[in-house]
This record gives sequence, C-alpha cells and structure tokens, in this order.
Amino acid sequence: MAHAALLLRWDTLLRSARGGTEGPDPAPYGEDLLHRWAEPHRRYHATAHLSAVLDRVEELTARLDEPVPAGDTGDEPALNRCDPDAVRLAAWFHDAVYRPDRSENEERSARLAERALPEAGVPARRTAEVARLVRLTVTHDPAPDDVNGALLCDADLAVLAGSPEEYAHYAAEVRQEYAFVPDAAFREGRTAVLRQLLCLPHLFRTAYARGHWEQPARHNLTTELRLLAA
Repeated sequence: MAHAALLLRWDTLLRSARGGTEGPDPAPYGEDLLHRWAEPHRRYHATAHLSAVLDRVEELTARLDEPVPAGDTGDEPALNRCDPDAVRLAAWFHDAVYRPDRSENEERSARLAERALPEAGVPARRTAEVARLVRLTVTHDPAPDDVNGALLCDADLAVLAGSPEEYAHYAAEVRQEYAFVPDAAFREGRTAVLRQLLCLPHLFRTAYARGHWEQPARHNLTTELRLLAA
C-alpha cells in the first residue's frame, strides 16, 4: 500500500512539475525511484525516509509565513523564490543513489535527476533547481535567502527532532547501514558529526522548524553524544 501511495504521489507531482505540458507516463520513472529507495542495503535511507521528508516539506511549505520565534535572528528565507514542486522533486532524488561506503552519493543523485527529469518532461530551469537542491544536502547549509534550500534541508533533518524513541530507532538504523565499520571507528566518526551539528548556531532555517524542532533535536543529539562517550 505504501508503494502505491508513493507512486500516486509521484504521478501527481510530476504532472504538476511539467507546468501543464504533456510528457511520458510518470509511472516508470516513479517505479525506478522507488526501486532505488527500497534497495536491500538501506535501513534509514529507505522509502520511510522518503515519505517522511515529503510530509515535512508539505508541513513546512504550509507554514512559511509564520513569524520568526522571539529572540531569533530574523533571517527567514524570502518567500518570493519558493518553488514547492522543485523541493518535492529534490526530496525524491536526494538519496536516490545511496551507498554508505561511498562519498559521492549526492552528486550521483543530482546527475540522475539531470538525466531523468528532462526526459520526463520537466522544464530545464526546474531541473537545474532540483539538481542544485540535491547537491545542497551535502552540507545542509543554504544561503539566508534560499527558501527552497531551507525547505529541503529542514525537512531532511527533521528526523533529529523526533521523540526519544523515534530518534533511537533512527540512530540504530544509521548504525545498521554502517555495519561494515568497526565500533570504535563508527563512534569516532559519529561523534564528530554530532559535535559539528551541535556547534551550528541553528540546525534549522525556517521559522517553523526552529520554533518546533530546534530544542528537541539538540536534546536528542546531546543524548546520543553522551551515550557514545559512555
């Protein structure tokens, strides 16, 4: 059922992203993407993550005009550059190519989008924006006025703000994906990632995400860091 629901979601998105022009049947492109997301070596970066990111994109897009939380810096991205369909497409492609033992996954995913989307009838400008957004997930560091980048990066990092049980499940799935890495090396690498995240002035860029997700995310990251040290 989840497969069918995601395929319908893809069909609706691709037809919208074409801007009213005709194109080939969306289904084969959606099936190819879902096959990639369901590869057996994936644990966290699987179809459940895809579905969650798509849901968070919708949640954030609906609340872009909410005020910045009191005491914040006020650098909410400008709204006049928002392209929700580009962000949704980027969500579909951002981990379409994923091998935990490789470092070029985002680049290969962006190139996949650059090949597939024009063939599927998506205009060149939107295709270029999708590829840019996919590449942005290497750093999750959009410019202050990059609303599309803020939407995608916040949606992708929303998992950090789950309940303690949800976060523990996420962390366990990440460890399973890196099962080939010895425990000591994994602890060292994961600790560096967590510390880097905690040193950021903000984990999230949109006002809604900062107001609702920033504190629980920092609590979860701090808890995991403490457990790794133990």
